[in-house]
Amino acid sequence: MQTRLIILVVAIVMLVACRNESPSKTAAAHAPSVAVNVVPAVSREWPNLYEATGTVRARTAAVLSAKVMSYVREVRVSEGDRVRAGQLLIALDARDLEANRLRAEAGLEEARAALPEAENVIAAAKAQLELARLTHGRMSDMFEKKSISNQEYDESVARLGSALANYEVALSKSRQVKARIAQAEQAFSEAVVARSYSQITAPFDGVVTQRSVDPGSLATPGAPLLIVEREGAFRLEVQVEESLLGSIWPGLPVKVALDALEQPVAARVSEIVPAVDPDSRSYTVKISLPPSPLVRSGMFGRAAFPRGSRRVLTVPAGAIIQRGQLQSVMVADNGVARMRLVTTGQLRDSQVEVFSGLTEGETLIYPVPVGLTDGTLVKVRP
Repeated sequence: MQTRLIILVVAIVMLVACRNESPSKTAAAHAPSVAVNVVPAVSREWPNLYEATGTVRARTAAVLSAKVMSYVREVRVSEGDRVRAGQLLIALDARDLEANRLRAEAGLEEARAALPEAENVIAAAKAQLELARLTHGRMSDMFEKKSISNQEYDESVARLGSALANYEVALSKSRQVKARIAQAEQAFSEAVVARSYSQITAPFDGVVTQRSVDPGSLATPGAPLLIVEREGAFRLEVQVEESLLGSIWPGLPVKVALDALEQPVAARVSEIVPAVDPDSRSYTVKISLPPSPLVRSGMFGRAAFPRGSRRVLTVPAGAIIQRGQLQSVMVADNGVARMRLVTTGQLRDSQVEVFSGLTEGETLIYPVPVGLTDGTLVKVRP
């Protein structure tokens, strides 16, 4: 009788326990498992990088301006046009310059026209000098023989001196004529060069990146008219902290990321400006970029400088679930999906650095099935 009473009490307790069991737990216990794939959280050796930002600039750029004051007669290019070395880009009003060239040319012709006359004078003076020398020679012989008087001899000496003086004068006048010709040639050359200033040409093959002049504008010396950049030769100029001056050198390989390019590109440091900006306490590092038709001057860029390595915990970037400002992952814990809040760092090669929320070796559910929630039963695929 006592044994039957005990069995009855146990049965009543079990019945009450079954009735008080949570319906959700009962349903979860009988819910089908979701098949998932898992990957472990892995500790990796990552290079330690210092990132600096900067601007893309053309390695070679020319600011074209006028050398003379004149009105712009014609502009033959627009922004974005490709030009060839020596191509005419801007034509200025050259009427005054052409008048000066013609005037200088006429002066040169006039100076040259005086040269034959001067040479004829020299020839005549030279002939007179030779005659005077011969006459003086004969008169000297006759004077020694007492055949002529002292006066006649003195007259021959005077005629020789006069002929010599005339010859020297003729030579001097010829030198003056030649000097005037040289001055006229110099003036003509300067006028020709000044005339060429009315045509502004491309200094090299490149692209017009800026145009700030239109026909009819007054071009003044030094005022920018066009900017031409050599195509395909660009570099990224970034500002680096002065404390890193000793760890960066020309030829150092770096990774450069530009918004116009899908992937970071390999580049090298080409130049370091050693002067430090006293305001920002930084200096400029110039990085040569590989040729690309997508790169333009003025683009924003980021350069990653290597600085040793460090050990980090990484997971696939696709395993991170982003909800507002919160980041989480789903892990498989004894056949049950559990959500873990995590803090992440750098993204590199489809892997993301995890600072907190996970330990090495934990199994993450990846890819995360749609609708998977915390507490769902899961079955790991082999």
